Amino acid sequence: MRRLLVVLSLVLATLLLAAYPDKPITFIIQAAPGGASDMVSRTITAIAQEILKVPINCTNITGAAGAIAMKRLQTSKPDGYTMGYVPVELSMVKALGYADFGPEDFDLLMRIMVIPAALTVRADSPWKTAQQFIEYVKTRPGTVTVGNSGPGSIWHIAALSLEKAAGIKLVHVPFDGAAPAVAALLGGHITAVTVSPTEVKAGVESGQLRILAVMSDERTPLFPDVPTMKELGYDVSIAAWGGLALPKGVDPEVYKTLADAFKKAYESETFQKFLLDRGMTPAYLDGQKFKEFAIAQYNMFMEFIPKALGK
Repeated sequence: MRRLLVVLSLVLATLLLAAYPDKPITFIIQAAPGGASDMVSRTITAIAQEILKVPINCTNITGAAGAIAMKRLQTSKPDGYTMGYVPVELSMVKALGYADFGPEDFDLLMRIMVIPAALTVRADSPWKTAQQFIEYVKTRPGTVTVGNSGPGSIWHIAALSLEKAAGIKLVHVPFDGAAPAVAALLGGHITAVTVSPTEVKAGVESGQLRILAVMSDERTPLFPDVPTMKELGYDVSIAAWGGLALPKGVDPEVYKTLADAFKKAYESETFQKFLLDRGMTPAYLDGQKFKEFAIAQYNMFMEFIPKALGK
């Protein structure tokens, strides 16, 4: 009887896997609607759900540099019906003291893209160059406000890195994602932001915002006339990255089904055009290579963040 039960259990498990997925998938996004994480997530899931033949329902959970959303993902049932977007903050939140997890606590599915920080101000501001902005801040230390996507987020680290490289002191204003920070800049409530070119693209194209410099080793194809901070003599190179993850312990066959579907979605002409049109660099890594990359980033941030934040 015991042997029969074992056989029946195996048959049932096989049938369930063969039917996967047979109900909607929940996709957790760690930032507010409208930012890079949200746009990437909603674009790739819209394509993937056509491949998987089930709805993929996106839900935004903000706070603590993404730690709240990623904790929800980590503690979800590893049945393949909950997955999410994981940004560079996956490798940062433990060093920040926001969470007790790191990349090894998830089944990482793939890395999707990388994107630099961009120092951006209102177009009606007096600064035409990053040097002018920096000189202005030097004369008014601790009074110029710069928005970011949350305390300890990569865009906060970008502003801290700019402070260190330029010898200036800014007032850091946190928001629940880059989109609210950009909205505050447009409304004149803050002086600048250090978020991605993607997140300020609409404002730049409408003539409301001006990018002074990007914090990457090379200029962004999205705004090729904008110099890098390194070109201007400031050793700052800060980039975000993003990928997909599952709770740890997902069945290998379920994992493969999702990995195959999302790789097809990633490789689609629609998604590649989406990335390039918004200044994101396509940067696919499979699950294992993504894990190795994220762990290396984790080790770097565990050393860098306490020094940058004076912890």
